[in-house]
Amino acid sequence: MPDQQQTTSRGRGRAGLWLALAVAAALVVGGGVWLARDPGQRQVVTDQPSATPGWSTSPSLGTTAEAVPAPRRPGAPVRLRIPDLGVDAPVEPVKAPDRTLVPPSDPQRLGWWADGAKPGDREGSALVAGHTVHTGGGALDDLEQLTEGDRVVVRTDRGVLRYAVAKVRIYTKGRLASDAERLFSQDAPGRLVVITCEDWDGTRYLSNVVVTAVPV
Repeated sequence: MPDQQQTTSRGRGRAGLWLALAVAAALVVGGGVWLARDPGQRQVVTDQPSATPGWSTSPSLGTTAEAVPAPRRPGAPVRLRIPDLGVDAPVEPVKAPDRTLVPPSDPQRLGWWADGAKPGDREGSALVAGHTVHTGGGALDDLEQLTEGDRVVVRTDRGVLRYAVAKVRIYTKGRLASDAERLFSQDAPGRLVVITCEDWDGTRYLSNVVVTAVPV
């Protein structure tokens, strides 16, 4: 467990944070990030909305709770472009009430975790998440097609930041939970992490795509 004084000194309780993805049994899209401040709080996350605090049914999507907007602070991402995939999507700052981060319900809009690192920070993973649509139409539907070296461009109110893809991995839910502390570390050198769902089986998503990109 991280030292309480160290956690407070870092601001926003960033030391020792870990993230695990909790995906609802969605008919169309799925995706939400479950946060815990203490690794000792880890629990099994299922694909059923009723099993994960913070999930509810969205009338428009039949999947998850609506995103909770956060104030836009200086340096927050405004748009994310992935030229090789033809992606140019707006990014909205979102909160994580009950430690559940839900992207905007519009799959063409992405959510940035406003209590984590910002793009361009020297330390921490700037987390951007978006819904996937198994019939098409989601900004991140083809995220798994990225390869090492592909470019990701983030526009903020302070300028444009460029990243190169360092790793593309597909994780099962269980593996993502076990590796989450490393994947979404807020103590790592500054980087961008983009995540969405993958492996639709006809009723739900079985896996997640995690793309890690580093500044160039």
